[in-house]
Amino acid sequence: MVIGVDIGGTNIRAGLIENGVVIHQNQCALQNKDSMDATLYQLIETIKPLTTQAVEGIGIGVPSVVDIEQGVVYDVANIPAWKRLELKRIVQERLHLPVKINNDVNCFTLGEYHYGVAKGIGSLIGVTIGTGMGAGLILNHQLYMGHNCGAGEIGLLPYLNKTLEEYVGSQFFMDRMQKSAEEIAKEAIGGDHEAIRLWEEFGLHVGEALKIMLYAYDPEVVVLGGSISKAYPLFKKSMEESMRSFAYSNTLQKVRVLASEHSHIALLGAASLIQFDMNVLAKGTRI
Repeated sequence: MVIGVDIGGTNIRAGLIENGVVIHQNQCALQNKDSMDATLYQLIETIKPLTTQAVEGIGIGVPSVVDIEQGVVYDVANIPAWKRLELKRIVQERLHLPVKINNDVNCFTLGEYHYGVAKGIGSLIGVTIGTGMGAGLILNHQLYMGHNCGAGEIGLLPYLNKTLEEYVGSQFFMDRMQKSAEEIAKEAIGGDHEAIRLWEEFGLHVGEALKIMLYAYDPEVVVLGGSISKAYPLFKKSMEESMRSFAYSNTLQKVRVLASEHSHIALLGAASLIQFDMNVLAKGTRI
């Protein structure tokens, strides 16, 4: 058994996983995010009830760049207290289990590679769309992280008059209608024309983002995840229309864009940090 942990900007989720199945799960809403002690306490107390003698280790996904070897996280998104935190050392000392840490979108992508709709696909991009936007890259069956575990941060690229994730993320809806994406999705499903048009416009921006990824990485599959991906049917058509201007039509015909189907995929991906050797993903070698 292993424990997978997904640290978001607003919540911490932890799951006890056996044979690719989440058998127990804990969750808490992050509070006092300006306090390192308070946030670490919440993290430990969320994980601790899941620890047993059968647990082999803990994998943690964090929305930040990560020193993989040392387990240090830097400038964690939406947790101001975590500017530089020796997270691996702290969790190991408090829970007495091996710990591995990686970027949260990398963990999502690993989850899709091992257990999800892109299982075993050797050229894969996992894209999460929620508060922000990021991508995880599997190239030739290997997780590509970059020198500082910062590869795939395409949401921060300049786009129009802002950054890409301000158009492909929850901020887009707040800026346009001062409502959450979830609220506007409900209105669109109910037939509200303004809400429908806004989702169509959103899809055009998603399509532009995907074209950037196709030019840069030429993947076989792109998997969309994150909270906003649940509204995929509302923006799929306009996204595909936007992608039609991609320069290489043969590439566009071959690439598949899929929506994630597993609610626990980020937890499974985090757990896979313990279960699988990151350097030999193609063989699925267990440690």
